[in-house]
Formats: sequence, C-alpha cells, structure tokens
Amino acid sequence: MTNKTLTRMDLSEAVFREVGLSRNESAELVESVLLHVSDALVSGESVKISSFGTFSVRDKAARVGRNPKTGEEVPITPRRVMTFRPSHLMKDRVADGNKG
Repeated sequence: MTNKTLTRMDLSEAVFREVGLSRNESAELVESVLLHVSDALVSGESVKISSFGTFSVRDKAARVGRNPKTGEEVPITPRRVMTFRPSHLMKDRVADGNKG
C-alpha cells in the first residue's frame, strides 16, 4: 500500500486527460462538484454517489468524556459530524485490492 494522497489537482488532471476539457475547465468542474457536495452536507442533506457510497451528517448528543492521561471527566458538547458509508461495490473493490 502506498501513502499517496489523491488531491484536487490530481482529480482535475484526470478530468483533463479523460474528458478532454481544458485544464482550467477541468479544475472548475472539480471545484463545482465538490462545492455542491459540501453545500448539500452543510444544509443537512445526504449525498449518495451510486457505486461509491453515501455521505451524511448526523447529530451527536452532549456526553461526558474522560481525559485519558488524568482520568478527569470532561464535558463534550453536542455537534454535527459527517459520516461516509461505502457502497457494497466500493467495499468489494477495496477488498479485491488487498489481494494484489
């Protein structure tokens, strides 16, 4: 396994090579898609990408946590967190990558 990270620039470059848009148009397309996804999540919508997975936001209630070093109880405020659930196809694809 490599420690390489896929970046926005990598996505833009892939769109440039595979779709044939200019580099600027490719970058704008990637930015537009990411903006639409993040706007939907901010407004509380789920984002389902077929054969990839579902991004959603859920509310976590306030709770009492514990500082692992001191054992002191610390209040954790309620917050919204983003979750990702991969599709079965994505799970299978990742699992197949472990075989090679």
